[in-house]
Amino acid sequence: MDRYLSITDDVRLGENVRLATFINLYGCTIGDNTKIGAFVEVQKNARIGRNCKVSSHTFICEGVNIEDNVFIGHNVTFINDVYPRATTADGTLQTESDWQVGKTRVKTGASIGSSATLLCGITVGEGAIVGAGSVVTKDVPPYCVVAGNPARILRTIDKESRDERAISQPQSTI
Repeated sequence: MDRYLSITDDVRLGENVRLATFINLYGCTIGDNTKIGAFVEVQKNARIGRNCKVSSHTFICEGVNIEDNVFIGHNVTFINDVYPRATTADGTLQTESDWQVGKTRVKTGASIGSSATLLCGITVGEGAIVGAGSVVTKDVPPYCVVAGNPARILRTIDKESRDERAISQPQSTI
């Protein structure tokens, strides 16, 4: 099975981390009791906290910080470049020195639905839920449900019961 795992020596794995096959991990940190699904890539300087679940086909790039108890659905993509380009103005291929990593933070207890795309420079608040297929371009407030392209607030979640049906709001852009 190890021949289907690409894990560099600089990866820091916590206790009881469960790894599926066909993964690519390098220079990242993964906390205790976290589960990483098949066909997931986690790049250098990305951090995944404790008790998280990262589903298959997900891409977690440099600059992403996922806190504890976070669910990441299938095929979720994080973006870390505001203005992606292959080459510089003079036509040479860009290197790491030609761009700046954009940061993204997913706070404790948040859930990101399958096939969501999260642009860099945002924070997904504690306990928030991002609907499947959403494109998140701005911060998501804590304990809110967002969905769409661009993602909009659909409702809030009762913090005590964590029930997203408890409080409703009209749609608003985030």
